[in-house]
Amino acid sequence: MDPCPFVRLIIESLALKLPSVTKPPGSGSGVHPCSTPCYAKLKLKNFLSQTAILPLCSISQDPSSPPESSASAAGFHLDAVTLRRLSGKPVTLKVSVFTGRMGRTCGVTSGKLLGSVQVSVNLNGTHSKSSVFQNGWMKLGSEPAVAMLHMAVRAEPDPRFVFQFGGEPECSPVVFQIQGNIRQPVFSCKFSADRNNRTRSLPTDFNLGNRGWMRTFSAERDRPGRERKGWMIIIYDLSGSAVAAASVITPFVPSPGSDRVSRSNPGAWLILRPNGSCVSSWKPWGRLEAWRERGPVDGLGYKFELVTDIGLTSGVPIAEGTMSMKKGGQFCIDNTIKDSALSSLSPIRGFVMGSSVEGEGKPSTPTVQVGVRHVTCMADAALFIALSAAIDLSMDACRLFSQKLGKEFCNNDQESFS
Repeated sequence: MDPCPFVRLIIESLALKLPSVTKPPGSGSGVHPCSTPCYAKLKLKNFLSQTAILPLCSISQDPSSPPESSASAAGFHLDAVTLRRLSGKPVTLKVSVFTGRMGRTCGVTSGKLLGSVQVSVNLNGTHSKSSVFQNGWMKLGSEPAVAMLHMAVRAEPDPRFVFQFGGEPECSPVVFQIQGNIRQPVFSCKFSADRNNRTRSLPTDFNLGNRGWMRTFSAERDRPGRERKGWMIIIYDLSGSAVAAASVITPFVPSPGSDRVSRSNPGAWLILRPNGSCVSSWKPWGRLEAWRERGPVDGLGYKFELVTDIGLTSGVPIAEGTMSMKKGGQFCIDNTIKDSALSSLSPIRGFVMGSSVEGEGKPSTPTVQVGVRHVTCMADAALFIALSAAIDLSMDACRLFSQKLGKEFCNNDQESFS
């Protein structure tokens, strides 16, 4: 397999130094700058802008030294097409600094602009070597007493394997590897939905621990149409060998008195890899929980953790988030940001994978990107394909139970269950 060139534009070591405030007589106590939240908005042409909280540094700190504390932004992912488009001339990264709360009120940015800086970024050759464009303090204006922003901007090669499902995962499609204009089949999928066999997805030789992953369901949950279970998708290589799978281990059921899967009682998938040479034996690799969030944005909530050798009770969380049920989004495992909530827990560093997810009810053919450093063989890539299928199918599993699903989810039932 040959990877596609990608570049990661990284913005890190962000910190702000505010000038001291001299209050005129009789002006009152005022608000000291250190008590005011500050943030930066980063803009790169043709990309969505990003925001990052800015830690405040002491005004007495040596201006030639790096900040005592700093933050990182999400950065920008540049694929081969973007690199070709931007390689002709340098592009400008604009960073604007605001005081006050992030967000908008009546369409107007809530924060007060302190100033902005620009960094010239030349992406030529960055697909094969690292480049540093800025590392140090920058003034946010021309006045003698002015705020200063510390920032490091660099580009790192980040090659990735790119795959795309040839159809919706529940339709058992072929999966292609994409490289430029070339589409080469590398995997096939087989989806099944056997609602009458709740134990089929479990590894026969794996200890589930004492947390009750196999739940005892009430009569209400066992009623036809009140649970979504028995779903499984197996990934095969070109020789026909099963190399990965995703299987529902905890059914998706509505919370009492509602028709939605709640965060307090999520459905769950096991992402499985073959356990040795035995075709019928699987070993858990990861566990994905999914539910439907309540709130101002109707969203699909998810949490993914790696399964350790100790068992399912000691998983390591590496991804958690929410995406719009209506618009879909991007499922991503990325621990490049050093101060992210899960980075201190996860043994994984850098970009791992990203997968596109369409909104509920829309045809979905996920595109999957996997970082080269996390793939040593085709079977490794297959695990990420199975995980991508699981998050995509969770969009269907978390649809309101007042809605019917497609015939692909019915199997031997007489009608589409909801």
